[in-house]
Amino acid sequence: MNSLGQAAEQTALEYLQQQGLRLIARNWSCKLGEIDLIMQDGRTLVFIEVRSRRNSRFGGAAGSINSAKQGKLLRAAQCYLQSMASLPICRFDAICIDNEHLQWLKDCIQAD
Repeated sequence: MNSLGQAAEQTALEYLQQQGLRLIARNWSCKLGEIDLIMQDGRTLVFIEVRSRRNSRFGGAAGSINSAKQGKLLRAAQCYLQSMASLPICRFDAICIDNEHLQWLKDCIQAD
């Protein structure tokens, strides 16, 4: 991961902790993909994709979470959940950072 990506993940983590979320795992990976942050928000397990762009051309950070990326996130989350005895309430969020402007998109990826 490049330094921009590492800095974005750290910024996202600190921001979400200030909002009351608790870190469960960082850069969790399996053969199906990687999840940047897994956090607890009350009783909800939150899978978080962190995206950062220096500028907003080509759709910016949020626009970079295409359907292929969403599919990888969903498959990785399913892999993570297989190790759990009971399934918690889950949601998928994204932290998008464009030119240091942070946007928290809650529940932005839906499993079919």
